Amino acid sequence: MKAVILSAGEGTRMRPLTITKPKTMLPVAGKPIIQYNIEALRDCGITDILLIVGYKEEMVRNYFKDGKHLGVNISYKTQTNLAGTANAIGYAKDFIDDSLIVLNGDIILDVSILSEIISDYEENKPDSLMVLKEVDDPTRFGVVELKEDHVVHIVEKPELEDAPSNLANTGIYIFNTDIFNKIAKTTESPRGEFEITDSLSMQIDENKFVKGHKTEKEWLDIGKPWELIEINEELIGDIETCIKGKIESGVTIHGNIVLEEGSIIKSGVYIEGSVYIGKNCDIGPNSYIRGNTYFGDNVHIGNAVEIKNSIIMENTNVSHLSYVGDSVLGSSCNIAAGTNIANLRFDNKTVKTVIKDKKIDSGRRKLGAIVGDYTKTGINSSLSPGVKVGSNSTIGSNVLLSEDIGSNTRILVKQEHIVQCKDDE
Repeated sequence: MKAVILSAGEGTRMRPLTITKPKTMLPVAGKPIIQYNIEALRDCGITDILLIVGYKEEMVRNYFKDGKHLGVNISYKTQTNLAGTANAIGYAKDFIDDSLIVLNGDIILDVSILSEIISDYEENKPDSLMVLKEVDDPTRFGVVELKEDHVVHIVEKPELEDAPSNLANTGIYIFNTDIFNKIAKTTESPRGEFEITDSLSMQIDENKFVKGHKTEKEWLDIGKPWELIEINEELIGDIETCIKGKIESGVTIHGNIVLEEGSIIKSGVYIEGSVYIGKNCDIGPNSYIRGNTYFGDNVHIGNAVEIKNSIIMENTNVSHLSYVGDSVLGSSCNIAAGTNIANLRFDNKTVKTVIKDKKIDSGRRKLGAIVGDYTKTGINSSLSPGVKVGSNSTIGSNVLLSEDIGSNTRILVKQEHIVQCKDDE
């Protein structure tokens, strides 16, 4: 059995983080999202993996290369036109021998799901197998109708009253070669895409055996920026302490930490909860690092900084006397002294933010800012809860930013000064 991981899309709902990176390469708990899927496949004995790439594909190719360092054999195909899942999977036609596992690259799953479905597929020999999970809100997913374990109907993102069940399609499949015959006959959907669920519906119409495999195991889809924080919370909570860098005397640590090579935690730093610190980082002195925080490589955290439940990507600097709460800071940012990134509304209601021009409720009572790569703040600037800042932007000194700004933008405060001569007082 071989595997295909889909990693070609732009991830527009994750902007500004995906302006400069593919969504599947965003880091959580020390690894890009897609690496968790590669390692899960490897741990189930599947080592021949095809990555379907497209958007900023050079980042994926340069990072994983041939996969030998991870114990797998990785090859690549470029999806030249982002025209849906059936189109993407179709690139694997010459890759498959007998059977093929397909995963989206932007999910995190329990490894045991893969071992379960491999056993199920080998025992029951369906033409296709779909992994299904019960959800509270089926309107966000493809939803299936089952008769015993046979999928008899698939509805994409139905209205609640039209949903045939609450069994959501997780986007995890096993196929035999017949699926490529159906992909070749699949036409564009009303969304202008070639949907793999339409290909599966052809199999159902021909009385092929499309098996629904229900799982209660963990499956997490990362589609919005705050979900990156939530995945990071969960994964960092499972780390075990591993110290490769240096910890000066006078540091207090409560909880598990990973401290990679070349990093230093300076005297007076107080760490509370699980924290991951990448390579060549400089933390402190006298900083307060709270639980579920991830620092990429070459991050500098200055004197008397407080960081809570945040992702700070590589090469970013957070200067002295700053606060960052429940936020994601992109790569190569510079957060100037005295910057405050707030994470709590005055009225204690859940934080709303704008996704694709629509205001969305994050469902989180605490959510700070989502900041793109190469962005800078000036001293004593403040960012309100839920604000998004594009890449390569500048927020001037003393700015109170309460709404999103795009990339390559500068925002400054215009002040009026009263200049007096002391002799006139």
